[in-house]
Amino acid sequence: MNPFLPTSPCPLLHLDRMISGSERLAKPTVGPSQIGLNEFSTYSLIIDARTPHEYREDHLPGAINLPLVDDAQFAEVGTLHQKDPHTAYLIGAEYASRNLSSHIGSHISKFGRDARFLVYCFRGGKRSRAWADVLRNIGFSTDVLKGGWKAYRGWVRLGLEALSPQFEYLVLSGMTGCGKTRLLHALERAGNQVLDLEGLASHRGSLLGAIPGESQPTQKRFDSLLLDRLRTFDVARPVWVEAESKKIGSVQLPQALFDAMRRARLLLVTASMRERVLLLREEYPDLAKDPQAMVARLAPLKPLVGGGELEHWAALVQSRRLDELLERVLTVHYDPSYKRSRKHSSANTEPAAQIELSATDSASLTTVASDLTRRFGAGQSQCRNAGS
Repeated sequence: MNPFLPTSPCPLLHLDRMISGSERLAKPTVGPSQIGLNEFSTYSLIIDARTPHEYREDHLPGAINLPLVDDAQFAEVGTLHQKDPHTAYLIGAEYASRNLSSHIGSHISKFGRDARFLVYCFRGGKRSRAWADVLRNIGFSTDVLKGGWKAYRGWVRLGLEALSPQFEYLVLSGMTGCGKTRLLHALERAGNQVLDLEGLASHRGSLLGAIPGESQPTQKRFDSLLLDRLRTFDVARPVWVEAESKKIGSVQLPQALFDAMRRARLLLVTASMRERVLLLREEYPDLAKDPQAMVARLAPLKPLVGGGELEHWAALVQSRRLDELLERVLTVHYDPSYKRSRKHSSANTEPAAQIELSATDSASLTTVASDLTRRFGAGQSQCRNAGS
């Protein structure tokens, strides 16, 4: 077989063992030992031997891409293999030898003899073994992920299913522009456990949520980032999170996490319309500079708000009445949409507390975050007495 082509499917490790009996455990452990590895941070270097394209789609935490063959070489060898397997094997071996030599000089040579490496490819086949043989021959301790990235992906999916429901979530809910994300960051600075889903997704939600200059991760990459973050949390302490729909831009929340958030305690964040418009100006400077582009991105809302409303928004752009435009978009679309979604997105319709933000600057939010930490930081038992 050609080691530079995808290997035949191999069975995943028994990953289902990870959550078998999880209902009986108060604090199930989700760790790489379940796929035969040490904790990721203990390795001197984690080598992803796959192509750059495969690496960009998703990779293990902390891994760097040192491909045995790059994207173009992989495609060339794969195409040739259909006609002449022997020649394809020879060319693949030549590419691999060159690439390994380059990687050893640029990366491996920097490590001392006590370094420990982890190597993986797509299914833990010959690309992994080619790397591992070289490293072991040099004298390095080297682990190979049995089942490769496919096994890791299975572990991530089951890990999210097992771990997501184990936390007590405190969900910040509120209308667009009320300062939820800023407050979430202030809570993190105050030492709370914070799950910033929009940060992981590189998207602020809604039609206007794309972040200039940033692309969203793939769904698989988002799942990896999410599990990596959840694994840093202490299940004995609450996790603060912003209310989200099932989908953030192009990525979706795992069902187990979405369900857990729907069951969680809500804290309703409010702010005046004036403060909300000011915040939108600051948070979306690209749209404030080009409001015509904003209206164009809102064009898919025509069936909801009507063609006449879109024309009114365009007229406000032409007359440079940006604050009036933002207020109109909020009151006509975003606020009604929030009210509708709230009826369906949470099992707990009554908020545990209402947080009125008179200002959303850093100093003001630090004060609010400090108070919330005092009231809710101890978790469920203190939440019950939050109003006392």
